[in-house]
Amino acid sequence: MKGYELVFKGMLETLQKIQDTQVDNIKEAAKIVSDTIMNDGIIHSFGAGHSNLLAEEISFRAGTIVPVNHMSDVSVSGTVNVVRSTYTERLEGIGQVIYEHVNPDPKDALIVISNSGRNAAPVEIAREAQKKGNKVIALTSVTYSKSQPSRHPSGKLLLDYADVILDNCGVEGDICATHPDMVQGLAPTSTVAGAFILHSVMAQAVYNMKDAGYEPPVFMSGNFDGGMEFNQALLDRYWDRMRNW
Repeated sequence: MKGYELVFKGMLETLQKIQDTQVDNIKEAAKIVSDTIMNDGIIHSFGAGHSNLLAEEISFRAGTIVPVNHMSDVSVSGTVNVVRSTYTERLEGIGQVIYEHVNPDPKDALIVISNSGRNAAPVEIAREAQKKGNKVIALTSVTYSKSQPSRHPSGKLLLDYADVILDNCGVEGDICATHPDMVQGLAPTSTVAGAFILHSVMAQAVYNMKDAGYEPPVFMSGNFDGGMEFNQALLDRYWDRMRNW
């Protein structure tokens, strides 16, 4: 079997497992999102390292819900100074600093993303959010998380501070392919699986809002004629609460 065939097979099996096991969790997460927005709250998305890609995936793009504040922080983002961020996301106290800087309102909700769920930044952000009364949706690999000890002094994992856990159904090491002559695994699943789950949650949240008679704030493509004008009214509505616009 070729490498790409292993990836096709492994990725599709992961997505099928998500469909088979995560529907109830997706519905529960979507309810948090829709209820938050209908109660004039916003959603804050956070991920360190490559999980930052997923936090950005659902923020400020066509076909997504408008009030999603990407809690981007250069110290842990993984897109700038990537080697340094690998270490800084593990530092005790870093998550609390990031949370307090963003200062979410108690009526807001958070989506915190970490494949392993063991480093300080996501653990502390979820912990601080729950202390303040924010609902927390955790996107993680339950299998990976439970296979490794926490790196936080509390011994807690991200999933210990979640109101809803979205399991990306990944395996230890976040791979879906191997080569017989290599120790390292190949082809991480967490980004594709995470995007699949998050867009499912957001789409269901939009349906929830429509069913409740509430007009969902959703971006149109800015590359359509009139798209930017349509979006500007939505930007004006939420501008003063979005920290990273």
